[in-house]
Amino acid sequence: MSFPLFHRPGAIVFLDDDPAYLEMLAMVLPRQWHVKLYLRPQTCINQLQQEPPLWEADAWTQQEMIERWRAGSPLIPQVLNYWANHTERFGLARVCVFDYAMPGMDGLQALGELTDWPGGRVLLTGQADEHVAVSAFNRGLIDQFIAKQTVDISQHLITVIQRMLAQPQIRHSQIWRAALTQPQHALLQVPSVARQLTSLASSHWVEHVVIGQPFGILGMGADGRASWLQLESAAGLADLAELAESQGLKAAAADDIRAGRHLVDLELQQALGQPGPARLVPTFSIGHDGTLLGALFPVELAASPPGLTGYKHWLKKHGRRAVRD
Repeated sequence: MSFPLFHRPGAIVFLDDDPAYLEMLAMVLPRQWHVKLYLRPQTCINQLQQEPPLWEADAWTQQEMIERWRAGSPLIPQVLNYWANHTERFGLARVCVFDYAMPGMDGLQALGELTDWPGGRVLLTGQADEHVAVSAFNRGLIDQFIAKQTVDISQHLITVIQRMLAQPQIRHSQIWRAALTQPQHALLQVPSVARQLTSLASSHWVEHVVIGQPFGILGMGADGRASWLQLESAAGLADLAELAESQGLKAAAADDIRAGRHLVDLELQQALGQPGPARLVPTFSIGHDGTLLGALFPVELAASPPGLTGYKHWLKKHGRRAVRD
């Protein structure tokens, strides 16, 4: 297990020829999901076929951030600006769930039309169709299949989708891997570190990006508030304490940093280009061996670009869930 370097929410698409079933899903699926419900295969396919160029453009935008960072532009303000100006990212579908037994075109045929679409694929089957689903899974045509007769299918479906949404988004993770050193990346792959960071991220943010310079995680909550989880290895505490002393912090504060009791947000301030009074925050240990420390700093509103709004606000703008023909 490794901690995902990049994570954000996205749409979940359902295709089923039974409107009553889709309306039931509209009521029971988690309210924090952006759900699209389709009755007709061709309408759904047409919509999803428009997404690959949008995914490509989004990945290119992030690749450009890395290139600017290599040229000397800090990543933190770039990511904040990206979040403020690219709200369409929330609408890109990450998982689709297609019913197999539909007239005219079955769910597997519909999925076969999505040759370039990069999301996760789930097939809903009847009892008589499970052999088809097993064959499709073994051939890599689908990522998961679920029998419609499964007891408490709604909860099972939610669990499957949650697991798929938690999986790393490979293309974007590869882009952000370039911003980390090998030792930083290795730390995030330690199982106890990855588990603790995953738990912390899910309780604070709906999206995040791991950054290597300075080392930490920039995240944004559903309400649009950004925060910075500064990460520091035990070996880096002396350098951070030296930086604190060079910026006029008292010796006692520098000693606290050296001892791993506090971290200071000077590197965050430098990245944002907004120096101010240094903030010292108590640390907590991440992982079992104590080699990684963390401290959570809010990113002040003054540092956030205009237009930075959260996922919750974006969802509200898109109104209630409705079945589409």
